[in-house]
Amino acid sequence: MNVIDILNDSSRPNGFSIEVLPPLKGNGTGALFRNLDKMCEMKPLYVNITTHHSEYVYRELEGGHYERQRIRRRPGTIAIAAAIQKRYGVMVIPHVICSGATAEDIEYELIDLQFLDINNVLLLRGDKAKDDKTFKPVPGGYAHTTQLIEQVNRFNEGFFVDGTPIKHPGDPFHYGVAAYPEKHEEAPNIDMDMAYLKQKQDMGADYAVTQLFYDNRKYFDFVKRARAMGITIPIVPGIKPFAKCSQITMVPKTFHCDMPQELAAEAVKCKTDDDARALGIEWTVNQCRELFAAGVKDIHFYTVSAVDSVVEVAQQLM
Repeated sequence: MNVIDILNDSSRPNGFSIEVLPPLKGNGTGALFRNLDKMCEMKPLYVNITTHHSEYVYRELEGGHYERQRIRRRPGTIAIAAAIQKRYGVMVIPHVICSGATAEDIEYELIDLQFLDINNVLLLRGDKAKDDKTFKPVPGGYAHTTQLIEQVNRFNEGFFVDGTPIKHPGDPFHYGVAAYPEKHEEAPNIDMDMAYLKQKQDMGADYAVTQLFYDNRKYFDFVKRARAMGITIPIVPGIKPFAKCSQITMVPKTFHCDMPQELAAEAVKCKTDDDARALGIEWTVNQCRELFAAGVKDIHFYTVSAVDSVVEVAQQLM
């Protein structure tokens, strides 16, 4: 079964999916699996695993000089996906991204995933490097998700990136893409952003999952406009409850999303992390209930720094 089969199954009850990060280099899987032990009681439809390619850091040398080096802080996306699939028996969806990867790197990722019988992926451009003003692909890499989609489509058709035929093609990959109810930060306007989503659908994307948002009206308006321009694929809402006072200002800034005035007015009253966590849970529960009432069947939870809050939200909704 593929993700689109689940999303299109109107006979099943409402459901949840979750997104997790691979552990930092050297940290092991203990904390990740403890969190998944909690969240898998929610019976998630699938688990997304983010990908973080190498990035540049500066190390100080003797004499006050600095050396620019590439490091990878969170390796192991494919291995973690396989471990989760084996341990919990749940569908896994690793992210495959342009950022920090060459076309050859991506090809080897696809081969490894096929060896593991993982054929659902989320295709993304990925974030720009911290020190770069704009996104810069590595030499031999891609600047846009559409280029990544082209490579996956060619792989599905039985060809490597250099045009060589694949002697024994495996099962084809099914893939989703990202959507932005408040537009991507680099898009000049929402219409152009939606045009890119339409292009990704026309190239073969099965579904889209949104960037997180706090105002359901933004999601409803986005879906309405998407349908009007011929975007017919499922658009899964992405939700994240804030769980600390610092997240009240950090999350909107990081993810370029607005807080509705009603939520902002309550958020500024929070004095402690417990206050923020309680407000985050209350708002998210009401937000999810409104989405379900409007006919949305599936909600995707971003769980980083919010695992316990996500579990409590799900328990109140189940």
